[in-house]
Amino acid sequence: MSILHHLFYYPLLPSVFIAGMFASACAFAVVGSFTEAWGLNFTYSKFSPFSSSSSSYASGVKPSIRCVPSRTGMLLIYTPALVAAAAAAFLPGALAGERSWLLCFVLFVHFFKRVLEVLFIHQYSGHVPLNTALQISPGYLSATACLLHAQNLAVHPPTLDLQLAGILLFLAGITGNFYHHLLLASLRTNNNNNKKKGDKSYKIPKGGLFGLVACPHYLFEAIEFVGFALISQTLFASGVLVGTLGYLMGRSWATRKWYLSKFKGEFPRHVKALIPYVF
Repeated sequence: MSILHHLFYYPLLPSVFIAGMFASACAFAVVGSFTEAWGLNFTYSKFSPFSSSSSSYASGVKPSIRCVPSRTGMLLIYTPALVAAAAAAFLPGALAGERSWLLCFVLFVHFFKRVLEVLFIHQYSGHVPLNTALQISPGYLSATACLLHAQNLAVHPPTLDLQLAGILLFLAGITGNFYHHLLLASLRTNNNNNKKKGDKSYKIPKGGLFGLVACPHYLFEAIEFVGFALISQTLFASGVLVGTLGYLMGRSWATRKWYLSKFKGEFPRHVKALIPYVF
């Protein structure tokens, strides 16, 4: 185990905080995957009780809990992590070495893209419970801050340098994720052009890898996080990857079930949740 660890990972200075966050990330992988798959979903997007697919939205019922417009909710989720990545570049001593700067840069690009998509790409409808946004946002924020902090605890580099592989996977992931987000956005844009104004109902996505999996955008997001882990090469980054994979697997499984339920007889049953032909 020690040989493999030194082969792939930076040895880190002891940190009870990072060890605790690593355990939390792994626990989130288990809890997040099962709760999402079993229908206890984070209530945003199509799983919001006040999305365009819900009966409450269709009937015009006002939310009984504090909600914000979906676009505002998603900005609340992503912006703090973006600010953390940007702030790290300007705080003296926050980043130590080229690897830390590279990790900070790709994290900034990831969340900057997310914010731009929220503002200019995604077509939103309905509302998001405020408590949902406030539950998810600290997760992204703490993961970003702890990834950078763990990198600063690195003692010396591992035997294998996986930076280049990480960069290539990050670029492939962010490109594929963006492309499939464009496809999702175009569904509602075309729907608005062809039907009555304000109709933002959900449709079965087509194009790209949507013919193979229900959530190719999640698949490419997972590839991004593999890139983060290889760029970082810290055990904590692997913990974040495991947590992300667990959540995305559960969320994609729930999304596939949602499509099968909403579009009975129309959604192809051979389409998997996240990994083509496998899962």
